[in-house]
Amino acid sequence: METHKLYINGEYVESTGNEYIDIVNPSTEQVISRTPKGTEQDVNKAVEAAFEAQKEWEQVPNIQRGQAVRAMGDKIEEKRDTFIQLLQEEQGKDYELASGEVDLAIDYFRYMSEWARRIEGEIVPSDRPNENIFIYKKPIGVVAGIVPWNFPVFILARKVATALVTGCSIVLKPSQQTPNTAAEFTKIIDSLDIPNGVYNFITGTGGTIGNALASHEKVHMVTMTGSVGAGTKVMEAAAQNITKVNLELGGKAPAIVTKNADLATAVENIKLSRLANNGQACTNAERVYVHEDLEEELINRLKQEFEGLTIDNPLENQQADVGPLISQDRLEEVEQMVEEAVQQGANIVTGGKRVEKENGYFYQPTILSSVTHDMKVIKEEIFGPVIPITTFKTLDEAIEKGNDTEYGLSSSVYTEDMNEAMRIVNELKFGETFINRENFEAVQGYHQGMRKSGLGGADGKHGMEDFLVTQVVYMEYKKDKQ
Repeated sequence: METHKLYINGEYVESTGNEYIDIVNPSTEQVISRTPKGTEQDVNKAVEAAFEAQKEWEQVPNIQRGQAVRAMGDKIEEKRDTFIQLLQEEQGKDYELASGEVDLAIDYFRYMSEWARRIEGEIVPSDRPNENIFIYKKPIGVVAGIVPWNFPVFILARKVATALVTGCSIVLKPSQQTPNTAAEFTKIIDSLDIPNGVYNFITGTGGTIGNALASHEKVHMVTMTGSVGAGTKVMEAAAQNITKVNLELGGKAPAIVTKNADLATAVENIKLSRLANNGQACTNAERVYVHEDLEEELINRLKQEFEGLTIDNPLENQQADVGPLISQDRLEEVEQMVEEAVQQGANIVTGGKRVEKENGYFYQPTILSSVTHDMKVIKEEIFGPVIPITTFKTLDEAIEKGNDTEYGLSSSVYTEDMNEAMRIVNELKFGETFINRENFEAVQGYHQGMRKSGLGGADGKHGMEDFLVTQVVYMEYKKDKQ
């Protein structure tokens, strides 16, 4: 069992504290590693190192920064099998999704490296004679990157690749539940020829490390993916220094199935969008609104799909479709939400209980019918393999119910009618809408939420620009008097 260290200013170091956090395999409940429970003093050292290193890093030509970022993706590819295994072990993903996440991280480093030559300013006309106005795009500075447990490799890539290619330095804090893949990535950083302090790795609790990073006067942006509660605390801490925050928080994605939907397409993609990562993704389809004429057939088809799934430890069974939830707490929360819905009148179509295994936090893929719009399973994020289904009569009703949420990250629509699709897209209030496909974004798109789903975004040109600040230069000149 490995005991990790912190990585600060190009060196592996012990924490100034003497406590450690046990990392548990959610499929077996066994301890697989330990990480230091970092302290505020550790954060100060890391931020100071990042602050000094950033001055040098932003002077490195963009193309060289891009080459360094691409090399990180190449190095992950060399250790692809290692990352897949670590990811399955610490997070419980099935093999297909774990390998897909690692491949997406590789692609992300390579994609973002290509922006090195595309960070551009502007020249705009002045109202004055003999003056030019230059608009520069410059790195924001020191970035604190806070990574969640549900996609620890991909979201690490999202934060690290974007920060480094734009000329920022970063202090990375992985989730205390899934730090092993980030520790493996840190070995890659240590093998590369980049300035010490450009990348720093700190482990510990969100309450201590996250708060210390967000409130630090030399941190210029906090990019955090996690829960609304955690995001609120980050905003409160960042407010002390008016620090920029980039937040991707929770979601409650509606899936609207109209009377003109292709049911085979809807069923397959709702299944994928609900059960991806064992139901633990902010973009997961969280609630289905189906036209009342299609309810019975949709439920019967989904039931058949859910009951044909294999639930198992993905490290022992590469054919497993569904793995464990991340923790005992998460298992109990999902269980309680289903029980409460049943008490309020919901019907369990299939699933609805823990999987009978000696160890592991497994919960059956579950379909709930006879659900009303005021139930907790419709209003609050489930973050587990449970899909509540309710009906609508008119498109107005479906759109109104779809928008009736405090979240605004992802949504989906299933219809073969272009007019319906365009109307729903124009009236839904979500950062992403997927038409007749699963809920998963592209690296060249823009992943952004509305309302309590967050601030700012990631991916593509617009995500890259979140790590930049604008400087405007007004330059007057004298004409030659000849």
